[in-house]
Amino acid sequence: MKVKFFDKNVRNKFWKYFSIVSAVLSFILLFNVVQDEYEEYLVYLGCLFAFILVVIYLVIWYRANKLTDINIDVDGSNVNIKCGDIFLENGLKVIAFNEYFDTLVDDKIISKKSLNGIFINRIFGENTSELDQFIEASTNSSDVIDGECQRNLGGKTVKFKLSTIFVYNDFVLTAFTKFDEHNKATLTMPEYLEFLINFWDRINRVYAQKTVSVPIFGSGITRIKEHKNIADEDLLKIMLWTFKLSEMKFKYPAKLAIIIHKDKMGQINLFNLKSIELDL
Repeated sequence: MKVKFFDKNVRNKFWKYFSIVSAVLSFILLFNVVQDEYEEYLVYLGCLFAFILVVIYLVIWYRANKLTDINIDVDGSNVNIKCGDIFLENGLKVIAFNEYFDTLVDDKIISKKSLNGIFINRIFGENTSELDQFIEASTNSSDVIDGECQRNLGGKTVKFKLSTIFVYNDFVLTAFTKFDEHNKATLTMPEYLEFLINFWDRINRVYAQKTVSVPIFGSGITRIKEHKNIADEDLLKIMLWTFKLSEMKFKYPAKLAIIIHKDKMGQINLFNLKSIELDL
């Protein structure tokens, strides 16, 4: 179980119910609500209240472990964090690419199992030239770092700034990871933070009052240097904090949706994230 039985947040929520039940019991005892001839049953009444409290605690703990969908308020913006398939979401859907916007899905440059690879195969199949042409035609020179990179293991040669975005129909393609000489995705933590802050600002310019769905950036394939064991839940918290610090604000009914793959749900404590809402 991802939420431990004596988890602090479970206990904090339980104390609210405990206070209510205790108040009711105290009222009964202090004001002699029970007639004298029934006082012998007060012990049974106490046992009943104790049983109810145990059931309440178990229900809270069980539901905390089964949470798959929460809504939290971040400075007036509704953020929906849930398990799902990003391709089935309404509004704009964000797909992370590398800094070259490579489109070759060969399990060397892009993995077929990655969100990037699934997007390319599902939307374009083997006809990636349409996407290549779209990116080339939509490129802003101010987003280009180097137009003639040498890559010994293959791939495109135009390197973009991290957080560069292209809006293709209802998809937002963004440059998220750097690629090393072995075509492995890497980032440092400062680069990760810089990407997020710039990404939210760029999204603010193009979202047009639509809901924006994003994955957990950095989950699964990216190697964040000096943070080898960083968990998806920690990445999610970083995303929320940088979103709070940015100028990005969603007005109802638009919202930010962070979509978690079902295979990752066992690693993320949504109950804990809901509990820190007041700190965001």
